[in-house]
Amino acid sequence: MEFRTLLLLTLLGLSAVEKALGQRGDTDIREWLTAKEELIKKFEDKAKDVERWQSDVEALEARLNATVDEVTRQKAEVEKLNKENEGLRMRLNATEKEIDELKQSSGKGSPQIAFSVSLANFGEIYKGPCTDKVLIFKRIFSNTGDGYDSDTGVFTAPVSGLYYFSFSTYGYNTHVVGAILIKNGVHQISTFDYPSDDGSDGSSNSAVLQLAAGDKVHMELWDDGRVFDNLNGHTTFSGFLIFTV
Repeated sequence: MEFRTLLLLTLLGLSAVEKALGQRGDTDIREWLTAKEELIKKFEDKAKDVERWQSDVEALEARLNATVDEVTRQKAEVEKLNKENEGLRMRLNATEKEIDELKQSSGKGSPQIAFSVSLANFGEIYKGPCTDKVLIFKRIFSNTGDGYDSDTGVFTAPVSGLYYFSFSTYGYNTHVVGAILIKNGVHQISTFDYPSDDGSDGSSNSAVLQLAAGDKVHMELWDDGRVFDNLNGHTTFSGFLIFTV
């Protein structure tokens, strides 16, 4: 706008000077003025073009600045996402490593130990009363880990851990019916029933014991006690490792 104003003022000033200095005829003056007016109009049109171009340049510059700002913002966002992805990748790698370690430890540190036996492996057995009160269970349903000895009736812990034991006893009313779970010579839990008029008695019990490797667990009769078993498996003894410690 300043350029256009300055241009017009300059042309008007030249026109005034020429009018003052030149003494021409009316026709020459009109032609001269017409030419000047046309020249002024051309300059005005050029000035308008310049202003329009300047406006376009300013608009383009504004859009360019906005684009630069948007690119800068997006770049910052991408960097932020890259950092978050890197953190997620690190946590994922750590989780995968923990899973692999758990798989390896579960395969190496959890031995499979379990047994289940009953007193009679054929016919019928009445055990007791007797001096040697250890119950030797001969019928073996399972003995994974070979912790149970069918010759002695003793389970020996292959590894240290928590073990679950359960047993059942059955007998008739002529004697005390029941048995005692013994760990390293010490009574733990038992079943017991006095002689009665009901003909027969059966009961069961269970416990979780912490054993060190080499600890021994077995079953014994009560004094003057008796139990009965046949292939129906009335008098039984079972145990398994829950987890190592």
